[in-house]
Amino acid sequence: MAELMSPAPRFSLRQLAYFVAVAEAGTISEAAQRLHISQPAVSLALNDLERALRVQLCVRRKSHGITLTPTGTQVLRRARRLLRQAEDLEGEAGAGEGTLTGVLSLGCFVTLAPTVLPPLLQGFSALHPGLTVDFSEDTQDVLQRRLLSGELDLAVIYDMDVLPEMERAELFTMRPHVLLPAGHPLAGRSSVSLHELAPEPMVLLDAAPSSHHALGLCHDFGVVPQVGYRPTSYEVARALVGRGLGWSILVQRPSNDRTYEGFRVVITEIAEPVRAEAVLLAWPHAVRLNRRSEEFLHYCRATAPPTGVRPDSARA
Repeated sequence: MAELMSPAPRFSLRQLAYFVAVAEAGTISEAAQRLHISQPAVSLALNDLERALRVQLCVRRKSHGITLTPTGTQVLRRARRLLRQAEDLEGEAGAGEGTLTGVLSLGCFVTLAPTVLPPLLQGFSALHPGLTVDFSEDTQDVLQRRLLSGELDLAVIYDMDVLPEMERAELFTMRPHVLLPAGHPLAGRSSVSLHELAPEPMVLLDAAPSSHHALGLCHDFGVVPQVGYRPTSYEVARALVGRGLGWSILVQRPSNDRTYEGFRVVITEIAEPVRAEAVLLAWPHAVRLNRRSEEFLHYCRATAPPTGVRPDSARA
């Protein structure tokens, strides 16, 4: 007796790809330009997909682009995953054993990116020259939202404010420290208490979760910092400290002790018993890692910490 075959879906991967392009572009015209096809072709594919799924995916407003419906948002997440799986199938079928092709979409927390990404990209790309790593830098809340929406495969983040929907693999740890200008009276000490710095202006790196972490440390030890500046960039924070405009609590330990302007800054340990913070590779629980992601995870575990990164055992 012949085996019964599952019915073929009423939609195509091309229709899903056009829908994802429209959702990401915000307008049908912009999506058509990105796809290098006509607007009517995109509109027709979108209409056919909605008809096949029997749902409305978006609201189209003339001159105002499109807005996804709640159902459209859910379908977008699954469409991205289906397209990734299709790409995986095509790559594995067409490549030899051990060969990786396609695109790995990687996110990285902004302050970690300058020291963590370059060595990982260089080493992994050397092993897998047929693979493209498409990376983006952002704050952890944005990266986690993009992971859940299917825009990213993996993200390098701190073990801070991690959503319960996330799976995680620890790569290495780094101990928080105080950053002082070279001319500060306490800069020559091996450690300094947060209480000693409390009366002075603080430079608070305002990139989630860095700000929550620094303020949380102060709160844990009964310190009320006098926040003078809230830069959103790691290097701007170092630059302000370098000019003597305040002190800061940071986790990253770059090898260079100079700011962009050439002022010297000094890493000083925190006298209070602060814990080392873990750097993670994260992805959603609900997502099964594709082969590209699995290989990148194995590479990170085998090589962490990357060259240029000082783990918590290092001391400045």
